[in-house]
Amino acid sequence: MNRKIMLICISIFVLFPIIGQEKNSPKFGKGLFNLVGKDSSWTMKVGLRFQTLAISTWDINNGLQNNATSMLIRRSRLKFDGYAFSPKLKYKLELGLSNRDKSGGSAYTGNTPRQVMDAVLKWNFSGNWVLWFGQTKLPGNRERVISSADLQQVDRSLLNSRFNIDRDIGFQLRHKFNLSKNFLVKEIFALSQGEGRNVTTGNEGGYQYTSRIELFPFGDFKSKGDYKGSDLKFEETPKLSLAFSYDINKDAVRNRSNMGSYMINDTGLYSTDISTVFIDAMLKYKGFSFMGEYANRTAEDAFAKNSDGSLTGDLVLVGNGLNLQTGYLLTKTLELSLRYTNISYDKKVITRGNENEYTLGVSKYISGHKLKIQSDVSYTDNELIDNRLMCRLQVDIHF
Repeated sequence: MNRKIMLICISIFVLFPIIGQEKNSPKFGKGLFNLVGKDSSWTMKVGLRFQTLAISTWDINNGLQNNATSMLIRRSRLKFDGYAFSPKLKYKLELGLSNRDKSGGSAYTGNTPRQVMDAVLKWNFSGNWVLWFGQTKLPGNRERVISSADLQQVDRSLLNSRFNIDRDIGFQLRHKFNLSKNFLVKEIFALSQGEGRNVTTGNEGGYQYTSRIELFPFGDFKSKGDYKGSDLKFEETPKLSLAFSYDINKDAVRNRSNMGSYMINDTGLYSTDISTVFIDAMLKYKGFSFMGEYANRTAEDAFAKNSDGSLTGDLVLVGNGLNLQTGYLLTKTLELSLRYTNISYDKKVITRGNENEYTLGVSKYISGHKLKIQSDVSYTDNELIDNRLMCRLQVDIHF
């Protein structure tokens, strides 16, 4: 598989310049090169990015003992986007090349690495109506939809790691309209398979339905800033996005909706309806930014059972999450940020302790999000296990 991926990459870089009519080198951060077909019936922008991360953690309860350190390529991505046949038919393909990107292979994904992150077509079939088809992020919590290349801190919060609905394959219908001159509304509805990305075994459970509405009372953000960390564009007037998402995964067979472990029982797989609600907001003004998110997950029956009613030991991860994050650009390239995250589990189901995490971050934007150095320190307070101190340093480069 790795040899095939390597051959594909070599072909892209060697053959496409010959096939295309036009090849130019954009400025840094705008792609490695752009291709245009001879009859202008297609375009392709090719991009590459990777993140190098160093982490140190300490056990607070034992006097900063049990220190652990590691370094890794956190993410490495090869990206392609453009249009095919008509500018109204766009596409995006993103491949994950790092071990972390490809991990998670199982019998349900053909026991193979999961290189494909996004593979989606976007058809603007009428006015402000756009139909997406393929594998991509579902319209869940804002922090998850923000690209990992555009984050305000080194990585996403505990709320995201516990409750996000990530990527899946299916359809998304998107629309936007203006209530008034400045008041913008965006709507999204998604129908997906409900088992996450790169599944090859077919639909083991039911289907997943996701709806999201976004309100922009003061108009749209500059450069899609409602889905980028930090106010690098220094919005001249306050910009606010308020959003609500509701997701229901019918007969879900994984313990975190379309993510987590498959719930195996004596007849195959246990299934139950899992619902997730997200409420979030993004505010930006003159270098100041604030993002708030709330998540709630419930299940029709969170205890996985065998056919005779006995418990298998698997549980749906149900509970609530709150994430509050703010940042301020001291200069155009230097930012301080703060984050508070609370995770509270449903005690009737989950015996894990509630979690509180406090994070202080600093970011140096050498070329915006395309080349930056980020560091943060986090203190995690858990009711049942040792508290933890974590320091991280990451360099992110995006061609």
